[in-house]
Amino acid sequence: MTHVQGTVAEGFHAVRQAFERNFTEGGEVGAGLTVYRHGRPVVDLWGGHADPETRRPWRRDTIAPIASTCKSFATGAVLLLVERGQVDLEAPVARYWPEFARHGKDEITVRTLLGHRAGLPSMHMRPITWEDLRDWTPITDALAAAVPEWPPGAAHGYHGVTIGHLAGEIVRRVSGMTLSEFLTREITGPLGLDCYVRVPDEAMPRLAAMVLPDADSLRLGMEVPELADFVRALDDPGGLPYRALYGSVALDWEAAADPLTYRVESPSMDGVASAHSLARYFAALTGEVDGVRLLDPGLVDRIRTPQAEGVDRILRVHTAWGIGFAVPGGPFWPAPDHLTGLFGHSGATGSFAFADPDRGLAFGYVPNRGSELLEGGDFRVRSLTEALYASLPDE
Repeated sequence: MTHVQGTVAEGFHAVRQAFERNFTEGGEVGAGLTVYRHGRPVVDLWGGHADPETRRPWRRDTIAPIASTCKSFATGAVLLLVERGQVDLEAPVARYWPEFARHGKDEITVRTLLGHRAGLPSMHMRPITWEDLRDWTPITDALAAAVPEWPPGAAHGYHGVTIGHLAGEIVRRVSGMTLSEFLTREITGPLGLDCYVRVPDEAMPRLAAMVLPDADSLRLGMEVPELADFVRALDDPGGLPYRALYGSVALDWEAAADPLTYRVESPSMDGVASAHSLARYFAALTGEVDGVRLLDPGLVDRIRTPQAEGVDRILRVHTAWGIGFAVPGGPFWPAPDHLTGLFGHSGATGSFAFADPDRGLAFGYVPNRGSELLEGGDFRVRSLTEALYASLPDE
């Protein structure tokens, strides 16, 4: 039996039990889970192996790939600039990034872009390589030159490969810093976070080894009935879902197991975090954590208000987006009807993070066994969140 370490506050023991069951019944390899409530951790757990081959144990400060959950770092950085009055959500992106105005993109606002409604989910260049991620500008130059796939603002579709660079370039143009530099100076440094879009050398020894999902797991993930239209769309290399995802990047699941992947700035796909830091980041977005609060309540209310709901042009299922973050709705984030006002993000590595401002919650979960679902949100996450809400005295 896997030895789970850490603490839970009185009343949250069901969350620990659910975390332990993920190991005994759910095939968990190594993972961390932290929940903040009203600025303080009430759940802080870890267990299993950071590297199953060497039997290196998972520790509280173990960091692991979080895949798309790292998009929340890039969009959060833009929103911090909004908070400070340096970026206007209703202003055209081209105000800050003039080259972006080409091909009818001159009226795309920052809010439209952060809501996955800009029509720029695919790369019109060759698929992104590791060298492109290292150099940054080949990707942003291609996005500035791109023609939208649909009239901006008229529909929404998951910008799974592009949103990190789109948001990150706004940060770079406004602040004069790379996204990593900005995060370190303005967010992760002041809060003491292990959250990265490029992992520094000194943190690499704490990086967990990814355990890739096997072929049977991936097959079962693709057999989820709600994903049938999306799976069929992926059979068409000329169709938008394929071009936006697999056709836009030359890296695959094998790259997720290569430490070299995390030494470049890849804010859409390849960020890294510890569970404790991920929860602490979301807690600081919505409330004060050790004297630091990133966004005021009015802006939080704006970003968690749905901007787009309905069938996603890329994923072909119902999705819902606020400003810079997903909100509950559809198979990737099913939630009971009474749970409204949440915002967060999930990732294909199985990671998940969200904030629930109305209940003072921030949740960060980081495993190293990849999910069988494209964007995570699998049974491990669902069991943990169900146990969490069942533990709240007012739920």
